[in-house]
Amino acid sequence: MFHGSGWWSYISFDEKQKPQVDRALLRRVFQYARPYLNSIAVVLGCILVTSVIELVPPLLYRDLFDTVIPNRDFSRLNWLALGMIGIPIASNLIGVVERYFSARMGEGIIYDLRNALFAHLQGMGLRFFTHTKRGEIISRLNNDVVGAQSAVTDTIPSIVTNTVTLVTTLAVMLSLEWRLTLLSIAILPAFILPARRVGRILRDIRRKALDYNAEMNNIVSETLTINGALLVKTFGRQARERERYRSTSRSVADIGVRRAMVGRWFFMGLGIASTLGMALNYWLGGYFTLTGVISAGTIVAFVAYLARLYGPISALINVQVEFITSLVSFERVFEYLDLPVEIEDKPDAIALHAARGEIRFEQVWFDYMEANERLGIKVTPPKAAGENGSESDNGREKEEALPFFIPSRRWALEDLTFTIPVGSLTALVGPSGAGKTSLTYLLPRLYDPTRGRILLDDHDLRDVTQESLAGQIGMVTQETYLFHDSIRANLLYARPDASEEALVAAARAANIYDFIRSLPDGFETRVGERGYRLSGGEKQRLAIARVVLKDPRILILDEATSHLDSQSEALIQAALEPLMAGRTSIVIAHRLSTILAADQILVIAEGRLAERGTHAELLAKGGLYAGLYETQFRPQPEAA
Repeated sequence: MFHGSGWWSYISFDEKQKPQVDRALLRRVFQYARPYLNSIAVVLGCILVTSVIELVPPLLYRDLFDTVIPNRDFSRLNWLALGMIGIPIASNLIGVVERYFSARMGEGIIYDLRNALFAHLQGMGLRFFTHTKRGEIISRLNNDVVGAQSAVTDTIPSIVTNTVTLVTTLAVMLSLEWRLTLLSIAILPAFILPARRVGRILRDIRRKALDYNAEMNNIVSETLTINGALLVKTFGRQARERERYRSTSRSVADIGVRRAMVGRWFFMGLGIASTLGMALNYWLGGYFTLTGVISAGTIVAFVAYLARLYGPISALINVQVEFITSLVSFERVFEYLDLPVEIEDKPDAIALHAARGEIRFEQVWFDYMEANERLGIKVTPPKAAGENGSESDNGREKEEALPFFIPSRRWALEDLTFTIPVGSLTALVGPSGAGKTSLTYLLPRLYDPTRGRILLDDHDLRDVTQESLAGQIGMVTQETYLFHDSIRANLLYARPDASEEALVAAARAANIYDFIRSLPDGFETRVGERGYRLSGGEKQRLAIARVVLKDPRILILDEATSHLDSQSEALIQAALEPLMAGRTSIVIAHRLSTILAADQILVIAEGRLAERGTHAELLAKGGLYAGLYETQFRPQPEAA
């Protein structure tokens, strides 16, 4: 992660920026509940029926003391006993139905929320993923969604149940003895006042706990993968990483202890308040009974209702705290759902199914910083070298952290205008950091130009659907990414409906079929995390086979063969020749053979098109390309 302002500062929230639990948030949560209104109605109906049924037992107690025992009525005693057995059975059976519909509703809401979040993140541009920790993304999809699920399946039904129980119990208590009821209500401030402060404290604790868990996930995802493990082991930093994980894990444990202790003190206070209310009611109720104001059965029934009063009050106070803390999970999920999508299809975008392959850049400028500002990402660039006095070269400023490199200029690409004819091979040549990769990333709309436009067969790329555009373009990048799956699954990712014959033909075209056939499991061989069970050349040839299977009209290739042995390099070059034949190909050239075969060479320097022509034409000019040829591409005497 880069320090200072950037995407991460945009999606992070400090204490002052945290969203408040308000009606807008609740309305937004309810939008996800709207498709499940029928289930909600059943749940509410079950809660209401259960609450009414459970009001009956205290009345049976009163009848037992006031009627059955004084009159020695054995028949009525039997009916009371049956009622005391039947009511809990009926209540629990209704509770089973309520739980089923509650769980179905809760799981459905979380299913929708999780899929909405995943789909939104799938639509995010590369800028988001290059500026966001992987562990943080995983935490939002897992921990926060599970926390939101708890709010829907447990907390909200508990609120409804206890509210209905409280209201119905108060109504019956008032009908029995209004003075005792007022006394019971008088101690409510002892429940409510502490709850407000505890709710705020636990809400902050909850957010901090989620942040610590996200950081712990990030350490795991960075250090317990192939790349991370290699880095840690080769630099001997196991002890440091263990300490880093131990420190974050300790923070998680400490915040958990703090949450437990705050909760324990809170519940102790609720218990004391309940005991106080119970004692006062026994005292006053006993006085009324001794003075003949109420019967003994009434005080027994009233005390039974008192438990049903203080129980829901305590539960509601606790649920209020739990609800506030669980809504933090919704807030964190909504924070990601509210992040702007950088590149979207226009409502009237067309689907391009059979491109010819002519590409035209028309006065294309690209600035990473401008895109940040357009998305609301706060980025403050350092002062240019020529500021406060002399001007820097062409007035360009230094930019802060960028996804692929840190350039010494504001504009990654400046005023590019050129045409790539149908079926031609165009080689991109230039110093490191010149903007070659940025140029290739504009074609599949991983980024959009800041100014100007790029046309494919006379269609502005912004007028074409991203899905159909991806179908026309195949990319082989320097770093080959393979899923931890079989060779077959990795190849079929390009075209899931490809036949076995097409699969074999693609492997043959990429000079990888003989290697696959030599493996004990053939195409079913698992390649390991990021393909690390294979060599660099084998991974590269699998990537080429994958693109061959896709059969795109336009090929974008970043030749990355300089780090391979001569045999692997020769095999890859042999695989590339038929792959580029007849396609519009754009190659970031690292080899002289590619440059010599190119129909045109574009020399990029500091984001500009410095020179353009064939190898012979550019050598004759004696300009930048001639210098690059002498230092990078001229064959060594031994090779000659």
